[in-house]
Amino acid sequence: MKRLLVVAALLLTFGMVNAQTLVYGTSGFPSSLDAADSQDGNSLVVSGQITERLVDFAPGGTDLIPALATSWTPNDDATVWTFELRQGVKFHDGTPFNAEAVKFNIDRWNDPNSPVGNRAQGKTFVPWGWVFGGPVGEGNKIASVDVTGEYTVQINTTAPVPFLPALFAAGYFQFGSPAAITAAGVNYGTPNVGAVGTGPFKFVEWVEGERVVVERNADYWGGPAGVERVVFRGIQEPTARLAELQAGTIDIAVLLTSDDLTTVKNDPNLTVQTAEGEMNVGYIGMSQLSAPMDNVLVRQAVAYAIDREAIVDAFYEGLGIVAQDHLPPSMFGHGKPWPYEYNPEKAKELLADAGYPNGLDVEFWYMPVSRPYFPSPQPIAEAVASYLADVGIRAELKTEDWTTYLADYPTGKFPMYMLGWNADYADPENFLLTFFGPDHSAAQGWDNPDVLEALAKAGQIGDQDERAALYASVVDAVADAAASIPMAHNVSLNATRKNISGWIPSPLGFSSVSLHPVTKTE
Repeated sequence: MKRLLVVAALLLTFGMVNAQTLVYGTSGFPSSLDAADSQDGNSLVVSGQITERLVDFAPGGTDLIPALATSWTPNDDATVWTFELRQGVKFHDGTPFNAEAVKFNIDRWNDPNSPVGNRAQGKTFVPWGWVFGGPVGEGNKIASVDVTGEYTVQINTTAPVPFLPALFAAGYFQFGSPAAITAAGVNYGTPNVGAVGTGPFKFVEWVEGERVVVERNADYWGGPAGVERVVFRGIQEPTARLAELQAGTIDIAVLLTSDDLTTVKNDPNLTVQTAEGEMNVGYIGMSQLSAPMDNVLVRQAVAYAIDREAIVDAFYEGLGIVAQDHLPPSMFGHGKPWPYEYNPEKAKELLADAGYPNGLDVEFWYMPVSRPYFPSPQPIAEAVASYLADVGIRAELKTEDWTTYLADYPTGKFPMYMLGWNADYADPENFLLTFFGPDHSAAQGWDNPDVLEALAKAGQIGDQDERAALYASVVDAVADAAASIPMAHNVSLNATRKNISGWIPSPLGFSSVSLHPVTKTE
């Protein structure tokens, strides 16, 4: 009865949406539409329909395809890359997309003193640091950008970067209108301003806590989109997303829980949507900036205490697998299998050896939103806490809103926490450099010179076997130190109404899916 009342209320509020409006149910609202200044999929799935990258991924896969760049060529040692740009493309404000626009955007991200970077007012461009090592002067990969023709740019690197195009395919590096960015200043990407790009949809409005609306760009270089407008709605609870999908008040629901699989399969109005070989990992992080997690014996005890296989069996409904390290199974670079199989007695011994014979108290923070790698964060956190309690680790479960959570975890505020990663590009660097590179190792309090050296070397080598050996050494060092506990890889469950066509799930996560080809019938 309660479910029927919920559905009735939804129908009264939103009605059955028409064939030219696609309603997209995500797990939350954007933090910013300035893609390079955001860190979450709920932001990128919206901004990615408005603003575009130089390089994209093939629908449903990880092969690189042209986007705003039509071709790219390196010099002999991959320290100079020449990108030829798509001609005749305009931003939504009518200004031209050209080489000067590309240089403007990259300089904004890369130059700490850029007058349009607005760093002093709060812009951080954290993903630029993840992928490229930070701005100029901080050990980054990008030295400079030269305009060598109206539609030709030359990107100069500080060292060989043999896979540079894949880095620019990462979802954060979307190119906005220089005129719009300059005019908006620090407010670019906020609800009052939105974003101005070259994509298949234009920004219309962002009503905080309610919806983000985009409309078809009739002049899109790739042809008009299949629907006139898209309404993005942040619906935090997966059960509520599924209820709205069944009611017809939304057309697409992403990141449903594995418990919903049977319900979706049995509903004649819905279609199950899963990607092939999704590239992600969920993990438990531990800050080594303070006791007790600065003690390797305590971290190893935590690793032995958790029955990861039982958790995957209980919460992933056959869509997940237990992680053996922090790399997706299909990637190269794996090391030895994870050494900490479930052993509560061993965990108790290690705690005693660490000076905690009576156990210890610790805060354990869990994500407030579902993600492919953790489809049910709170229940999974409760299960982990139960296993920890069995060995004497008394975990106090805590959470906070998602934007604050993402800002707080790198500071060391969380002694233990749940987090994960969907690949930005299909390379081990995107996982291992992100988790254990200089930025994040400092934030975690784990500073291993051998790991940092191996990561730096691997990023400059083209030979895959050599890179694989270096990444395997990193994986093994992480395991030896129990620096972080890999939990699971998961194929996320999404669903669409039967009248939706052209929505192709991506192994890189829901935020990488283009809505340009999606159509809807009555």
